[in-house]
Amino acid sequence: MLSNDKITNIFCLADDFCKIFNSSIRKSLLPEETTLNKRNRKFKMSDSEVMTILILFHLSGYRCLKHFYLYYVCVHLKNYFPNTVSYNRFTELQQKVILPLSIFLKEVLTKECTGITFVDSTPLRVCKNQRIHNHKTFKGLAERGHSSMGWFYGFKLHLICNDKGELLNFVFTKANVDDRKPLEYENFMKGVKGKLFGDKGYISMDLFNKLFVDGIQLITKIKNNMKNCLMTMSDKILLRKRAIIETINDELKNMCQIEHSRHRSFGGFFTNLIAGLSAYCFFPKKPSLKIKLERSNQLTLC
Repeated sequence: MLSNDKITNIFCLADDFCKIFNSSIRKSLLPEETTLNKRNRKFKMSDSEVMTILILFHLSGYRCLKHFYLYYVCVHLKNYFPNTVSYNRFTELQQKVILPLSIFLKEVLTKECTGITFVDSTPLRVCKNQRIHNHKTFKGLAERGHSSMGWFYGFKLHLICNDKGELLNFVFTKANVDDRKPLEYENFMKGVKGKLFGDKGYISMDLFNKLFVDGIQLITKIKNNMKNCLMTMSDKILLRKRAIIETINDELKNMCQIEHSRHRSFGGFFTNLIAGLSAYCFFPKKPSLKIKLERSNQLTLC
């Protein structure tokens, strides 16, 4: 199911990152006053092992983390993880790695911009609409929002990817936040340049002017009640290729399982989301464009 090379590769990347992360954290901690102080004790399972197991879960095809941990990790991967703990203890360690896993995704797994980027948002439903009034896990956190598929209750995931299908950045908001709002965040648009393709939900003259000053050209389709505008043939072709980021959203939900209604805490929900995004970065094949730039500066798709 999971090859030895993939397990080793993920663990080595996570372990190298955790060594640097933990060493930088120790510099900002207060010194221990006595030898009897037991702060910063070592756990039976390291952070890199917990992070690796969470990422492998989304690559395994299992639908339940408990079954994956008990019947696959503790049985078939005992050589890789000899110091496994009980599942209840593992869920506690899972909450502990939220911060390093998020930084690991942001700093290690995300790629660079190629000049052609796509932006889109996708709903993250935490329950069915019939159960909104009885839902308690995300009460006060989740909100109602509207997408092209109708009303939903939960959150939104905003993604930016390049023409190779690689993730550049992501942001997580409530469901009632406008899709154009994250494009105003400097951290979300950090490193993005060139042409940015989005759907009709990103139409805004003020946003277009603001991004254009920063060296980003926002290109979208127009609504039926808007006047037609000139557009180069290459931009028209690339605008039709927004299916790349739509496919990424589909793979994140159906293969990495970032959306389901079985969460029992916000920490578990957020850890599952970050682990799913990290697992996608290890996919051997991603939806992408094969682009050639000829001498005549014409764009051709192979």
